[in-house]
Amino acid sequence: MARVGASQSRTSKRRTATYEFGGTFSAPLEFVYHWCLDYSPDDAKLSKENFVRKIVHRSRSGVVYEDLEEEPGGWMWSHVVVTKHPPDAWHAEITGSHRDWSLDYTLRELPEGGTRLVARGRRSPTAIGEPNPRRGELERELCEMWRNYGRALDRDYRASSRRKSGGTSS
Repeated sequence: MARVGASQSRTSKRRTATYEFGGTFSAPLEFVYHWCLDYSPDDAKLSKENFVRKIVHRSRSGVVYEDLEEEPGGWMWSHVVVTKHPPDAWHAEITGSHRDWSLDYTLRELPEGGTRLVARGRRSPTAIGEPNPRRGELERELCEMWRNYGRALDRDYRASSRRKSGGTSS
């Protein structure tokens, strides 16, 4: 689900759009929180994307990483500063060559089991970036990315549950 609204940035004529999206996972909140914040150079494989990720700094309070992706017109770069808000939230400030984002992620336990992730954020293109995409276009992209992450997350949760119970069957 995505919601878009436009406003003018104070520092430039760039258009800022506000988006909301999310995902649902079968794993419990604590597992989802730790899994989502365990950033890795392998994350591109999980999301089925083509970026290269470098972890710059990791601490108890957050993570700093950079992504680099080759595009038809050149390289797209992002510098991401993630601040943890345990046990169920985190914030990301993303400065990039093509766009800037400010995102808040929140997790909520579901009554029937599992966890719901909701992310809300503001996105602005940079001087060399394309204008913000239409809501439906970005919604499809973000939903597909989180479906891919969700499959990997749920697979890792099932594997960790089997290890804890001593089972080996699939």
